[in-house]
Amino acid sequence: MHASLRDLLLSSAAFVLSVAALAQTPRTPVLVELFTSEGCSSCPSADALLAHLLKDQPVSSADILVLEEHVDYWDQLGWHDRFSSHEFTDRQSRYVRRFGLDDNYTPQMVVDGADQFVGNDAAHALRSIAQAARAPKSSLNLSPLTFDANHITGTVSILPSAIPPPRSDLFAAVIETMASTQVLHGENGGRTLNHVSVLRTLQRIGSPGDAISAPLKFSVAAPSDTSTTRLRVVVFLQRADQGPILGVVASAPNAGNRRLSVTRTLH
Repeated sequence: MHASLRDLLLSSAAFVLSVAALAQTPRTPVLVELFTSEGCSSCPSADALLAHLLKDQPVSSADILVLEEHVDYWDQLGWHDRFSSHEFTDRQSRYVRRFGLDDNYTPQMVVDGADQFVGNDAAHALRSIAQAARAPKSSLNLSPLTFDANHITGTVSILPSAIPPPRSDLFAAVIETMASTQVLHGENGGRTLNHVSVLRTLQRIGSPGDAISAPLKFSVAAPSDTSTTRLRVVVFLQRADQGPILGVVASAPNAGNRRLSVTRTLH
């Protein structure tokens, strides 16, 4: 065989092997939280960025999981956000204190509980996610979930080879994968807003020690105003005092059959 042809074939084979190796490199799960509100005119662009991060997975080293958390302090300013909760405002307030900020604001994005910035800053989001993907994580395994009219149950376990710090908490977040709202009043009046991974319920389910020796069983409330086919659960491990995220995993899409409309016009 001619030397140049042999070299070309060898280099081509090496390229194929390198691409295959990259394709098999596991992505590190990274949790991105967005604090948002349907009453905030700056938030739809951040909501769109969150959807892009989830759908397109633009950071090759990261498996991006997202939570869209609707705060309630916009609700008295012309539009009541049906997804808002004071619990999510409190969660944001704890981040505000941890990061030494003056006050809550929207849109705010928090990556892995370790970095915060204005939620529609795409360049900062990509840099932060890439950095978070380099941090070691605990491996969480989540069983297939059981859905009924009122609750979602499952088990989660942590591989004992990666024992996290003892002062940390396991949380289960119930999310509505897609929703939209026709906003009639307030800063976004006349717009239809689209959402992904809307946080509906957040519950502490245990400590890491509970899930290392044996799978930890948990049960969380399921919202009654949407289809179970649009519900998923994200389980994450977070250092105590709402510190960095130490591990995160999401359930597979639910194949239930209870269906309700998820597009609402509210008054």
